[in-house]
Amino acid sequence: MSEEITTDFSRRMSYGDYLRLDQVLSAQQPLSGRHDEMLFICIHHVQEVWMKLMNHELELAIGCIRADDLRAGFKALSRVGRVQQQMTGAWDVLTTMTPSDYLSFRDSLGSSSGFQSWQYRLLEFRMGGKNVFMLKPHAHRPELMAVLEPALHAPSIYDEALSLLARRGLPVPAEVLSRDMTTPHAAHPGVTEIWRGIYERSTEHFDLYELAEELVDLEDAFQTWRFRHMRTVERIIGYRRGTGGSAGVAYLKGVMDKRFFPELFEARGIIQPPA
Repeated sequence: MSEEITTDFSRRMSYGDYLRLDQVLSAQQPLSGRHDEMLFICIHHVQEVWMKLMNHELELAIGCIRADDLRAGFKALSRVGRVQQQMTGAWDVLTTMTPSDYLSFRDSLGSSSGFQSWQYRLLEFRMGGKNVFMLKPHAHRPELMAVLEPALHAPSIYDEALSLLARRGLPVPAEVLSRDMTTPHAAHPGVTEIWRGIYERSTEHFDLYELAEELVDLEDAFQTWRFRHMRTVERIIGYRRGTGGSAGVAYLKGVMDKRFFPELFEARGIIQPPA
């Protein structure tokens, strides 16, 4: 068997070549010389790589909903859910860092902060967390603005879901469908009633019922990730201001109160049992 294993890569592509591991593994460059800075960098690199895959799958899911191809969209969203589990679990590794560990290299971060992650911002925009102010940290990078600005103006995954409901003949209010896409979706009682009806007549609208649950899973996992992030930051730096000037833990707690798909949660309180 050993004779069949390829070992000469002088003219062949190796595992490391395919994955460009020299580039990937050379990106972890601590600035402080402190031991724990490597952990901090690795965790954030891991999160950014997972966010790249999440954005890749969310883009597909949005396109599938727009094309009424829900089964393919569900597969993409299922994969997003698995990625979210990995991202949430990564915070557990970071909690092995103590406050004194972090403070030993914190000054090396300068004004850099996870708040400035453009991939996270893209995720929020695609989920519906629209805020034009959030473009400001990226204004000096035209190539990033070329990605983020279209996402700010484009329908989110929830906007596409509501458009799908309208195409299915459900009475989505016109003002919901024609709203300014650069602003967050606000809960509308008419939309809550539509989701209520889908849940109460799930056999009649089963694919829409499944879509509702996929979206709830998506938001639930996203909020779980945010919660673990907040608690990890609280554990390591307490209530200090963030390195990028944000309010730190207070800011992270505030974003957890904002829903991407509010009517899906409001409908749960008014759904009636089957007759």
